[in-house]
Amino acid sequence: MMTRISILALAFSALTAPAFAANPMVGGAEMYETKNIVENAVNSPDHTTLVAAVQAAGLVDTLAGDGPFTVFAPTNEAFGMLAAGTVEDLLKPENKAALTKVLTCHVVAADVMSEALVKMIADDGGVHAVPTVGGCTLKAMVEDGMVKIEDERGRTATVTIADVKQSNGVIHVIDAVLLPAM
Repeated sequence: MMTRISILALAFSALTAPAFAANPMVGGAEMYETKNIVENAVNSPDHTTLVAAVQAAGLVDTLAGDGPFTVFAPTNEAFGMLAAGTVEDLLKPENKAALTKVLTCHVVAADVMSEALVKMIADDGGVHAVPTVGGCTLKAMVEDGMVKIEDERGRTATVTIADVKQSNGVIHVIDAVLLPAM
């Protein structure tokens, strides 16, 4: 039988314990809130194409910077759904400007957690405009309980892992590459 002091001690420790959940794992890898977007992305086996693209576009220093940033991070599988040869062409040095445009259309200059995004969607009547640092305007919506992001070409990505906290923002993993209108 617990004594009254033991019960009070347990109640107090429950109230003073840190109230945060662990960051979701991405690609089977730990994601650390103390690391920046680039440092965590490099550790995800599901994002090797994205990391290669960020390096080819010269965006490593930017995405490792202070932020805050929200990155909609397409997986390798998402890049694989693009037309054959698209990724290889974008990674060529002569296509750096187009690659940069595509990548920066996945980045928002704010730290937006999913709960806040869902509230913005609801406040805007079901569709929320999301301006990106690349000059694209994405559309965020909720369908079947999932956050969806529509690009300027009408293609839709689903957020498959939300709220991966970073030292300089947040990553939301998506299942499609978002493309500018171009």
